[in-house]
Amino acid sequence: MSKSQNKTTPTKASVTGFINAVIDPQQKADCKVLVKVMQEATGEKPVMWGTSIIGYGQYHYKSERSVQEGEWMLAGLSPRSANLTVYIMSGAKNYPELLKKLGKHKASGGSCVYINKLSDVDLPTLKKLVKTSASDMKKRFKEASRL
Repeated sequence: MSKSQNKTTPTKASVTGFINAVIDPQQKADCKVLVKVMQEATGEKPVMWGTSIIGYGQYHYKSERSVQEGEWMLAGLSPRSANLTVYIMSGAKNYPELLKKLGKHKASGGSCVYINKLSDVDLPTLKKLVKTSASDMKKRFKEASRL
């Protein structure tokens, strides 16, 4: 069986350079704040994953439904044209109480939380959401590696 390769992997690209290239001034300012908040929440340094995602930490996964396995980030951030996307890798839907307190956002059925601008959300709640998810992922994959 061959492993399927993930195209989004950590790179040596500059996180600061990536943020400085963000065109919208509000989004650039929000990213600068979020990079620090997410680093504090995860305890991990920001690293570029591919060309458009700032990731924090990593874990090794192995799919139960396919042969795919690899490394993935514990949490992530990406300034998209329409919004800021925060990646809650354990699944945003797993934290309904935090999402209720977060403020104006949209959440996908998976890991994405979409924020138009940082002033729309409660920053301490966002930090707690990222911290809780990253902690849950570390526990989950530490236990999985012992099996």
